[in-house]
Amino acid sequence: MNVLAKPADLEDAAPAGAFVQEVTAVQHYTDHLFKFRMTRPASFRFRSGEFVMIGLMIDGKPLYRAYSIASPSWDEELEFFSIKVADGPLTQHLQKIQPGDAVLMKKKPTGTLVNDALVPGKRVYMFSTGTGLAPFASLIRDPDTYEKFDQVIVTHTCREVAELKYGLDLVEATKNDPLIGEMAQEKLIHYTSVTREDYPFKGRITDLIESGKLFTDLGVPPLDPAIDRGMICGSMDMLKDTKALLEKAGLNEGANNKPAEFVVERAFVG
Repeated sequence: MNVLAKPADLEDAAPAGAFVQEVTAVQHYTDHLFKFRMTRPASFRFRSGEFVMIGLMIDGKPLYRAYSIASPSWDEELEFFSIKVADGPLTQHLQKIQPGDAVLMKKKPTGTLVNDALVPGKRVYMFSTGTGLAPFASLIRDPDTYEKFDQVIVTHTCREVAELKYGLDLVEATKNDPLIGEMAQEKLIHYTSVTREDYPFKGRITDLIESGKLFTDLGVPPLDPAIDRGMICGSMDMLKDTKALLEKAGLNEGANNKPAEFVVERAFVG
């Protein structure tokens, strides 16, 4: 299988409507998870929380998948947090990229996990599983998030403890960031749970919401549509079940053209 990942080769073969960007850093966390950073086109604009199509040229054809941009809108580079799938049409190749390689990126970002899609509130929950943390990695590094909410609670649930490391490193770096560190120290709460290993907080986030344990652990009252807002990104089952719990609590689903109390990202399902 012929994969074009060298900048010169990709530049010559790139389809119209795509940027060719150079990989600047790669970090592998587990056999299933890695992050990479790449150059950002000078003309590329996006809202923190949006996603974009990332791809490679494979056997003469571009192959793309939707990836949330994990870096904030002010960052000079673009960051992505990805799964590795051994036989995944794209990720079996993407996981092998090295600094100096290049990838394709379509020019138009989009997505529902943006601050503009929520009506004002006091507290925002960002519910994530696995690589669903990526859009929230963008949002918790954006000053606008802290200007809009008094409390920012990011929940990240994974199967194994090792899979939490990207998020743990991210939150620590965010709280020490010269631009937003002071706001993050005051307002950002990171709640991690694991489903398959022993850990202080164990279980699916939906079970922790339903039982009330999440709110007891955090020392906050249960969901209140008057002040609480939500964002959801994860597996299909997690999206469906978390959405149902938020609706049961009286929150309504919003969108870019109709802001409400919570939003769901469905671009990565199916």
